[in-house]
Amino acid sequence: MGKFSQTERDGHLFIVTIDRPEVMNALHPPGNAELAGVFDEFAADPELWVAIVTGNGRAFSAGNDLKYQAAGGDRSGQPAAGFGGLTSRYDLNKPVIAAVNGIAMGGGFEIALACDIIVASENAVFALPEVRVGLAALAGGVHRLPRTIGTKQALGMILTGRRVSAAEGQQLGFVNEVVPEGQAVEGARRWATQILEASPMSVRASKQAVLQGLEMAGVEAASAGRYPAVAEMVASEDFIEGPRAFAEKRTPNWKGR
Repeated sequence: MGKFSQTERDGHLFIVTIDRPEVMNALHPPGNAELAGVFDEFAADPELWVAIVTGNGRAFSAGNDLKYQAAGGDRSGQPAAGFGGLTSRYDLNKPVIAAVNGIAMGGGFEIALACDIIVASENAVFALPEVRVGLAALAGGVHRLPRTIGTKQALGMILTGRRVSAAEGQQLGFVNEVVPEGQAVEGARRWATQILEASPMSVRASKQAVLQGLEMAGVEAASAGRYPAVAEMVASEDFIEGPRAFAEKRTPNWKGR
């Protein structure tokens, strides 16, 4: 257990809980640095295939700890991996699911947007309110949100800082599933279970191809791209095990290598 976070291992699943409930899980550089180390651990461990990130208490994360910043707190320890140790982590091919259990504001919303799937409790609230305090959502928010829901809808949120419910978030397209209050982690676990039924090599290859392909101009260029995780998938034991298990009408025994 860390000072600002908790972690749990459940087989191939890794659950990360932001643990600063006294400030609605707002994060400062020491907290971001700790979470960067947590996700370094997830990225490096071959036995961890899927991660869930959530918050302790009634918030996912209220974003940047403005009171810490205003009080002149030390900001020299901000990690290269970005806010929450995730927003600038562009080389992570393992899937991460956000279990948004309450408020996800500013950097908190940017952490969720940096995840691959967002499961939100019905009481969750999302916003990028930085413009209201003289800042901008530069931890990926101004770039990820338009790519997720389109420019006009994203600007409608970014330029006003308005709050969006879980239900509207699903309608706009950045929330995958809305679940009853208190069940965000359980909902995220269901998604993780489905992902864990697939080959982790195929999952990583697919995520890398999607995200890197989106940086290219058109489907033809993206299809012609060279993705290291795809090469690793083709060279893996799982690439043989999958078709073999299908032919033998049994559940695959994935190795993740």
